[in-house]
Amino acid sequence: MGSTSTLSLYSRPQVSFRAQPFRQRLQPRFVIGFASGYHELLFPDATVSVSLASRRKCFRFGRLVVRAASRSDGASRRMRTGRRVYSEAQGELIPAPLKQVASFVAPVGLFFAVTFVLWKLVEKLLIPNPAKPAKASSVEEKSSPKGLNWSFAAGTNLLPGLKAKIDRESKQKLDEFAKELRTFRSVDMSGRNFGDEGLFFLSESLGYNQTVEEVSFASNGITAAGIKAFDGVLQSNIVLKTLDLSGNPIGDEGIKSLCEMLVDNASIQKLLLNSTDLGDEGAKAIAELLKKHSSLRVLELNNNIIDYSGFTSLAGALLENNTIRNLHLNGNYGGALGANAFAKGLEGNKSLRELHLHGNFIGDEGVLALTSGLSLHKGKLTLLDVGNNSISERGAFYVAEYIKKSKSLLWLNLYMNDIGDEGAERIADALKQNRTITTVDLGGNNIHAKGVSEIAQVLKDNSVITTLELSYNPIGPDGAKALSEVLKFHGNVKTLKLGWCQIGAKGVEFVADTLKYNTTISVLDLRANGLKDEGAVCLARSLKVVNEALTSLDLGFNEIRDDGAFAIAQALKTNEDVTVTSLNLANNFLTKFGQSALTDARDHVYEMSEKEVDIFF
Repeated sequence: MGSTSTLSLYSRPQVSFRAQPFRQRLQPRFVIGFASGYHELLFPDATVSVSLASRRKCFRFGRLVVRAASRSDGASRRMRTGRRVYSEAQGELIPAPLKQVASFVAPVGLFFAVTFVLWKLVEKLLIPNPAKPAKASSVEEKSSPKGLNWSFAAGTNLLPGLKAKIDRESKQKLDEFAKELRTFRSVDMSGRNFGDEGLFFLSESLGYNQTVEEVSFASNGITAAGIKAFDGVLQSNIVLKTLDLSGNPIGDEGIKSLCEMLVDNASIQKLLLNSTDLGDEGAKAIAELLKKHSSLRVLELNNNIIDYSGFTSLAGALLENNTIRNLHLNGNYGGALGANAFAKGLEGNKSLRELHLHGNFIGDEGVLALTSGLSLHKGKLTLLDVGNNSISERGAFYVAEYIKKSKSLLWLNLYMNDIGDEGAERIADALKQNRTITTVDLGGNNIHAKGVSEIAQVLKDNSVITTLELSYNPIGPDGAKALSEVLKFHGNVKTLKLGWCQIGAKGVEFVADTLKYNTTISVLDLRANGLKDEGAVCLARSLKVVNEALTSLDLGFNEIRDDGAFAIAQALKTNEDVTVTSLNLANNFLTKFGQSALTDARDHVYEMSEKEVDIFF
């Protein structure tokens, strides 16, 4: 056999051209070596007689010799024979000159195509181009498009195509927001997450509009840099009354910038800066604003990081400000020292009506200082919120003394302290002398049946109290009995909240009996008292009786099953004069059968009286 040389992928084929007469035989052979064996491309001998000529020029082809492989004459003869058979078979369809052209052009074209592909493959694998710069490996290395980048949600700028789409959608949304700012009197854009860039875009519309009175930009990722968008806007807008920036990480620097802009604004009456990372420095800036601003009525600074120093600054501002009405400082760190400093500011203030100090760790000492200052307060305070401040029975005594002297207080909130039964007795004694307080919140104060009994006695003579909150107190069945016996025929309580009071099915029997006679209670909260089906059946019997007062009944978290649901559904169908419009049975153990019974009862009530009852499962 003739020798066969293999063309490796790591070498270049040697191709040479020799000038030959135009009519010569072309016998190229090409063998390519792969891992799977040899593959050869054979071009048979053919007499090339191509007349590619025009009237003026004639091109001649030279002989192509490929020194990559050689074959024996036997192989050549077999190929030539096969080629002649094929040519003869097609002889009737292809003219002779055209056959000769095809026999030459097709093999040569195939040869050059294969050679070119192999050479490019070897070039890419083994011969890197040092002059060619490396391609960017990640999207982050690409240059970002110019202009503002709008982002409405985290993770929307991961891919260039997606980013462009989000940009378009964000800008479209911002255009819609801008139209709202130019059209409506009250605009709520909270939670849109348009960031500082979006605020710069929207501020132009805010400055343009001279009709919008309330705007909320709460929870939008606005920082101190974004606050600069208000520069010039707040000075020119003379109709905006409420500005809500709560839930934005503005910080002290942003608050300082905002206060500087608001000094020249005479329209803002309500400023909400809850959860804005506001500290003592920011509180000082607000204090300076209060000294100069004469239109601000409501200021909310809840859930920030204001400490004793900030409280002192705000207290000093109260001595000079006579326009502020509501001050909210819930969830800060005033402590006893902050309350003491605040008390001094209250002594000289005449305008304050509501003081919210929920969750400031002021303790008994702080309450003593605060109530002393309030006793000397020259204004008419209507709401005092000192809930969740670690106040014990001793602190309750100080609050009780203030209640006796107050002639204007309407709302007292001692929620989530620890005054116990002794503290409840102190408060009850003060309420016997007070005739202004309408809402008393003593929830979560570790009050038992004894303390509730003292409070119940107040209701015999006091017809001013309309809302009584006693939830989260372990009053038990005895406490429910003491309270129910009084409320059956006495008092003017319209909202009674007894959730999480451990009264059980036994205690709810007394409450159910009271509902048969009471004519004032319209909202009754009995959540999480372990009523079960027995308690639900007791209440259902009361609902069958004509009751023109009760409109809302909350029985959530009470382990009520289908039997209890059936009883309540039957009561709703039986009483044609039922006035209940809201019934909450969520977080119980109802199946689809109990739910279906209640749904049928709701539909029945509507068909009979056209009254709608909202039932929550």
